[in-house]
Amino acid sequence: MTFGFAPSAATSITTSAGSASRLARMLEPAEWAAAGIPLLRNPREVVSGLHALHSPTPSTAVVAVLDHEERLAASASFSRRAVPVDGWEFRNVLLAHLRRVIPHDLRRRAPVRTAMLLYCREGDERWTEEDGAWMWGLRDACTLHGLRCGAYITLTRGGWQVLGEGRGGRQPNSTSSPGLLADARVDGEPLPLRTAGGAAEALRRTAAR
Repeated sequence: MTFGFAPSAATSITTSAGSASRLARMLEPAEWAAAGIPLLRNPREVVSGLHALHSPTPSTAVVAVLDHEERLAASASFSRRAVPVDGWEFRNVLLAHLRRVIPHDLRRRAPVRTAMLLYCREGDERWTEEDGAWMWGLRDACTLHGLRCGAYITLTRGGWQVLGEGRGGRQPNSTSSPGLLADARVDGEPLPLRTAGGAAEALRRTAAR
């Protein structure tokens, strides 16, 4: 005879409540588009520059901070941990990396700098619940760090896509070879090298060869 225990009603309620909370911590494209996210003047240059600087592969996120002239002030890349799709978890990791690479702007009356996120993942350009959780996390992290919430961009095999805007391109994509840092530009200007980790130094050496 096999003995077992059926899940209690309390456990079922707790699980359902947790799932509902995770679903609440994500944004759909329509909500994102209605949030007044500032448009990038030249998203292709921004994406190409961040790709050259960080060489993202699937499950890699790149958070970048742009100044008021859309020049890169700081950036950091990291691999997504095997955690549930939850905007709260994503918010915490984004906030940790922002704090590592740039001081907060909480003393300002209004945000001057803008944080954006480039996420390299499998699949196509269509919105997923994971994208929605990253959007929620980015928006909340920006609020807590005194930044304006900027674009959320996915990088897949098919290319890059600015979600909520419909702008995108085929190059670079998740299988593209990293470009030279010397060729990376945002708004026509070379990218500054304020990043977390050794990616900038490695690419600087590559560009010098």
